[in-house]
Amino acid sequence: MSEKPRTEPARGMRDFLPEDIRRREHVIGVIKRVYERYGFEPLETPAVENIETLLGKYGEEGNQLIFKILMRGEHEATGKADLALRYDLTVPLARVLAHHQAKLPRLFKRYQIQPVWRADRPARGRFREFYQCDVDTCGSASPVVEAELCAAVSDVLTELGFNDFVIRINHRELLSALLLAADIAPEHQAQVLVTLDKLDKVGPGGVTKELTERGVGVESQDRLLAWLDAAAKLRLRPNDELDALEFCASYGNGRAALDNLRAIVQLTAAGSAAGKISVDPSLARGLSYYTGAIMEINVPDLAGSLGGGGRYDNLVGMFLGQSIPACGFSLGLERILVVMGERNMFPPSLATTPADVMVSAFDASGMAAAMTLAGQLRAAGLRVLVYPDPDKIGKQIKYADGRGIPFVALLGENEIKDGTVTVKNLAEQTQTTYGQSEAGPKILEDLKHRG
Repeated sequence: MSEKPRTEPARGMRDFLPEDIRRREHVIGVIKRVYERYGFEPLETPAVENIETLLGKYGEEGNQLIFKILMRGEHEATGKADLALRYDLTVPLARVLAHHQAKLPRLFKRYQIQPVWRADRPARGRFREFYQCDVDTCGSASPVVEAELCAAVSDVLTELGFNDFVIRINHRELLSALLLAADIAPEHQAQVLVTLDKLDKVGPGGVTKELTERGVGVESQDRLLAWLDAAAKLRLRPNDELDALEFCASYGNGRAALDNLRAIVQLTAAGSAAGKISVDPSLARGLSYYTGAIMEINVPDLAGSLGGGGRYDNLVGMFLGQSIPACGFSLGLERILVVMGERNMFPPSLATTPADVMVSAFDASGMAAAMTLAGQLRAAGLRVLVYPDPDKIGKQIKYADGRGIPFVALLGENEIKDGTVTVKNLAEQTQTTYGQSEAGPKILEDLKHRG
């Protein structure tokens, strides 16, 4: 006898049961409303991209996490891949901008909420299939773009009930200047940035070990980590921290980076993210396509971030052949849900039952009347479940109570003959008989009183 097929989903993937879906839709609904208040428009792209669209956009480590799709049919035996599941929503956006340039405005503000896939090691709040909630502005190099993105994601988290988050911000060119000041050659900087991005996860010891493996000298390591440690002590005072980094202005594009960061911090102070910004020179963001300001949101009890992003002015040019300034932020839906669940942050009013009222008939002859009544109750704005089997009424009521359905509409022989319905309030253990046309408004009124 063959073994039974496994019932659990693939590692790093999940099934979403009704309560999970309600919570996800609650968070997504808040995100959509906030993003649309800022003038962002919705966009969707395919789950599968041509593999050459994705390769080379995320750096060496990112390339290794792309889920590749083998060629099919007669080409299957080659073992080659021509397609891949999308790794993020930013590279597909850059492709869309290049492909649909004639249809899109010069200043294009979009949000996109869809799943992405990464062949990563699953951990708490980290999955192989997960949703990203992206918001991007394309067509402007103004620091107003970064300030508005910070305000928008701040509004999202505040509306969801977070009050202890910090938006860490840095600049790729400032990091490059810092590395030059530490005598780290430009050709080694991309790999060093990938290592620095792990500082929160592996600590200074882990970073030192990896920098040594990458050939960075001890003196350069010590100088770099000392600067980052000193700057970290000023994190809650962005202007002081930027002053402390003035020495970077004489290296590479350090002066322009410092000026740009100052402008973003000042503009952010005028919006709803005021007081939430923390300049953090250790913030690296591992993706190789970032060119300017980079951002990340953290809360105290989560290893990793609730989201991040930055400016990527050269990415669209890889597809279009001309540079288009762009900047975006991505909220991690899964991590937000994990933290909200652990903190009991979901509103009590969030629906946890499949229906407001269940319609019960005493026997099979009453099912047509039950269907008619259910239609009237739905037209009144109620969520209605019709119990389909002619079980004993006690069993039917027990089912409704077990599912948390607050009302049961009972249709016996007398109710059907008289055009009435007896509505049982399970919480208060009371029942009232109404005319069928007035039952819907009465139940709605009782639901409002329940809060």
